[in-house]
Amino acid sequence: MKDNEITEAVIGAAIKVHRELGPGLLESAYQECLYYELVKSGLITEKEKPLPLIYEEIKLECGYRIDLFVEKRIIVEIKSVEALNDVHLAQVLTYLKLSNARIGLLINFNVVKLTNGVRRVIDKYHK
Repeated sequence: MKDNEITEAVIGAAIKVHRELGPGLLESAYQECLYYELVKSGLITEKEKPLPLIYEEIKLECGYRIDLFVEKRIIVEIKSVEALNDVHLAQVLTYLKLSNARIGLLINFNVVKLTNGVRRVIDKYHK
């Protein structure tokens, strides 16, 4: 699958979850349901994938975790907040850099219409 096809599938599954559950729940509920939908659809999906920080020659297990890592190349960061802000975007960009992935989806489920809570993030400096 191409990256665009994967991100479309993830967004479609997120819309399905949002239609069923609505806004206002904890991030963990949306994460579990979205994980279920992605696995059910046949996408290789890792949940709470550990993300070490490498500083110079030291590998630090700092406890960073990617909410969902789809097809070993798309990061999905799930939020349930009043509004997405620059810190959320910075978090996804940092995860992209640390994981060497190129595309991330920042999804805020605490909105009336889910498409208003989705941001596609591309690391333009990806190697």
